[in-house]
Amino acid sequence: MGRYEQEFRRSLADPEGFWGGAAKAIDWYTEPSVVLDSSNPPFYRWFPDGTMNTCFNAVDRHVRDGRGSQAALVYDSPVTGTGRVYTYAELLAEVAGFAGVLRGLGVAAGDRVIIYMPMVPQAVVAMLACARLGAVHSVVFGGFAAHELAVRIDDAAPKVVVSASCGIEVSRVIEYKPMLDRAIEISEHKPEHCVILQRPQAAAAMVEGRDVDWESALAGAEPADCVPVAATDPLYILYTSGTTARPKGVVRDNGGHAVALRWSMENVYDTGPGEVFWAASDVGWVVGHSYIVYAPLLAGCTTVLYEGKPVGTPDAGAFWRVVAEHGVKALFTAPTAFRAIKKEDPGGEHARKHDLSGLRYLFLAGERLDPETYRWAGDLLGIPVIDHWWQTETGWPIVADPMGLEPMATKAGSPTVPVPGYDVRVLGPDGAEAGPGQTGEIVARLPLPPGCLPSLWRDDDRFVASYLSRHPGYYMTGDGGYRDDDGYLYVMGRIDDVINVAGHRLSTGEMEEVLASHPAVAECAVIGVRDELKGEVPRGFVVLKAGVTAAPEALSAELVQLIRDRIGAVASLRRVDVVTALPKTRSGKILRKTMRGIANGADEPVPSTIEDPATLDALRPILAAEG
Repeated sequence: MGRYEQEFRRSLADPEGFWGGAAKAIDWYTEPSVVLDSSNPPFYRWFPDGTMNTCFNAVDRHVRDGRGSQAALVYDSPVTGTGRVYTYAELLAEVAGFAGVLRGLGVAAGDRVIIYMPMVPQAVVAMLACARLGAVHSVVFGGFAAHELAVRIDDAAPKVVVSASCGIEVSRVIEYKPMLDRAIEISEHKPEHCVILQRPQAAAAMVEGRDVDWESALAGAEPADCVPVAATDPLYILYTSGTTARPKGVVRDNGGHAVALRWSMENVYDTGPGEVFWAASDVGWVVGHSYIVYAPLLAGCTTVLYEGKPVGTPDAGAFWRVVAEHGVKALFTAPTAFRAIKKEDPGGEHARKHDLSGLRYLFLAGERLDPETYRWAGDLLGIPVIDHWWQTETGWPIVADPMGLEPMATKAGSPTVPVPGYDVRVLGPDGAEAGPGQTGEIVARLPLPPGCLPSLWRDDDRFVASYLSRHPGYYMTGDGGYRDDDGYLYVMGRIDDVINVAGHRLSTGEMEEVLASHPAVAECAVIGVRDELKGEVPRGFVVLKAGVTAAPEALSAELVQLIRDRIGAVASLRRVDVVTALPKTRSGKILRKTMRGIANGADEPVPSTIEDPATLDALRPILAAEG
């Protein structure tokens, strides 16, 4: 029995012993005598009588232990042509100082602070400063529209909002302050103060008495010490994207979160103190929370904060420059980013211009990794490409190849095996466990391991209804898939993306996998649309690689035939449109649900999370056309 199998079995048979051991990697003010409180299912709590401080574990203890001169945070901003390296000692000074600013504005343990910031070091400083005081931060993606920000202000009821004058998208400056002012105007809850970072690219007009200048306030602040909090106290609220009514606020606690993330850095990502970890994401998403800010710092790594894009800042070699310049050991990004790089530079010429010898791992998550992109990245880099799967709600990987524990043989299309702590099952329509090769709903048996959401912000009933009611005793992931004979999990996409064609249940993810295998295709999407005869039929959309000049009609016919050859005529895919771009969220997820709604005749609004509204506008007439 290998080390992974031993640890996995132990984590399920003896979760108290397993996670009690992992908790020893964290500094506690009061060590927990109880590891798991199971007295009130389904509301399980980890380390309920322990007290600690997440900021102390992420910053102060490294300085205390003599590593203050080590690089903690590397800021790299091609959109401004600037950068800076913060040592742990320098980061501590910034965080303690800004915690003093917040304390001076009346922020105390339990108070909420909304952070509406671009990808600048001050965003990380603000998050850690909240953790330092025991305040609860809620990061809202910089540039979200005023309405979306307002509903989050009303739900979180923050005492203070921290923002900046602007963000930068490639070459476009987006002013944040007018959106913030409008959000406060239309929200019922009014924050007492706003702290504004003035960036040189745009000056923000300040509201007298309410608004505070970041630099001026920091210059006069008295540094604040860490405040001990209960392990079960909330660290942050992260609202899931795309909500229009009352938003769904995922809560993360302090103790379980720190233990799980610290464990994951060593055992999943194989990255330790002094090594450079880069999560090419945004602090507004869960990947940014977990693997730009907290996990690397909890493990004493150097983390990279990148204000740029995979292409266009300035070209498809942007990632390779960052990896080479900063000595990145492990890169974590979304498959979408690599599809964008592959589209612009299919031959990988840019990668060959840089010394990538220090890069050991490429981790991909956030959307399904198609086998073609998996193979392309592996062939180009010659390193392990690790597809892994997790969610905003869990905060860290559910299924992965545990590189620091025991690397497994990988299989294209599979994120590999359940991470210790997660009892993953696949359930059929009747609720019984599905056999190998049988597609069903992917669930996790309760209790979930530390680090996962204990509930939703001030809404236990909605937590149960959304995640626990369909299969009592299990957390419903909302994704469908299957396991093979070796226990490897294959995640085929959201349950909504399984369509019923004349009584046959078919995965649009499987069809996308086939379309993506065509050498002309850079990325694709398949959606189900209503059909009077068959109930639903699939429609495909593809974006071509740079330099491909195939005739759209001929290529469409070729792709339709490819689906017939690989899946069969039962798929009933008769139309594949060649488009210039697919509409995506800022985190890189294709807006399939919105596309499906338009194709089915709904008046779908432009989602607040969309990266470029023009892509959806261009696609509307194509979606509305009858197939």
